[in-house]
Amino acid sequence: MGPTAIRLGYGRPMAAPGRRTHGPTRSAAGAAALVGTLILSSCELPRFGAPDAASDEGGAVLGLWQGFFLAAIVVTLFVWVPLAFVLLKYRRQKGDDRVPSQRAYNIPLEVAYTAIPVLIVAALFFFSVRAEEKVTAVAAEPVAQVEVIGFQWGWQFRYRGEGFTVDAPPGEKPQLVLPVDAASNLELVSTDVNHSFWVPDFLSKRDLIPGVDNEITVTPSRLGTYEGRCAEFCGLDHWRMGFTVRVVSLDDYRAWTAERRSSAEASSEGGGSGGTEASDDPTSSSGFSDSTEEGGR
Repeated sequence: MGPTAIRLGYGRPMAAPGRRTHGPTRSAAGAAALVGTLILSSCELPRFGAPDAASDEGGAVLGLWQGFFLAAIVVTLFVWVPLAFVLLKYRRQKGDDRVPSQRAYNIPLEVAYTAIPVLIVAALFFFSVRAEEKVTAVAAEPVAQVEVIGFQWGWQFRYRGEGFTVDAPPGEKPQLVLPVDAASNLELVSTDVNHSFWVPDFLSKRDLIPGVDNEITVTPSRLGTYEGRCAEFCGLDHWRMGFTVRVVSLDDYRAWTAERRSSAEASSEGGGSGGTEASDDPTSSSGFSDSTEEGGR
């Protein structure tokens, strides 16, 4: 060994004092850069187990989830790559009993490992706030304004300004119809206990709390029919609180509302509700209160 080299670890030469080596840091940075390059070179980011968002608001949630997952990968690399480097490079050699360097600190490395987590947390906080603002923003001029009423144990959808209500008889799921690529405001109302409006494909949900005004905007981005349910345990028949959301084109939506409006007007003139008129008691229109009372007698 030359005069300008010292021994650090077990039998491994290292540069003389005053000369830095950046093996672990460069390895971690190189691995992180490799992962970033592979991901950015692909057509789209993987969803990391999340469903494909069917709404613009869900897209913001999905993007946040992907960002958090990528940050977790980077943090993992910055921990495990240097650790593996040290374990392999400075492992004890057979027959070498010399004591390694007892230096207890490395200021540049400690500064880096303090600053990097702080920057990551700050970035995640920034993107979280931005996604939250997008998800909680309420459209000023929505195409559809629907009052979503939750009760034990069913749903009712009152289309404001259209003059009709959608519900369903016991054992069936009511269907909420919304236009694609257009903002729809949903006013969430509970008549009894806490409920939660949840459509898994929209990647968001919101509680219905008695006495609390809660309104969300949903902008569906894909045609189709999606399952929805109550995500808050609300009593014995909580499992019955299912519904569907059908997303149609704007023209089909307007044709559907016109048809339902005509049906409601005809039903009103004939003296019957036919399941389309708004009722003061949503439980009576769906038949849940009568069946529950009979079952309790």
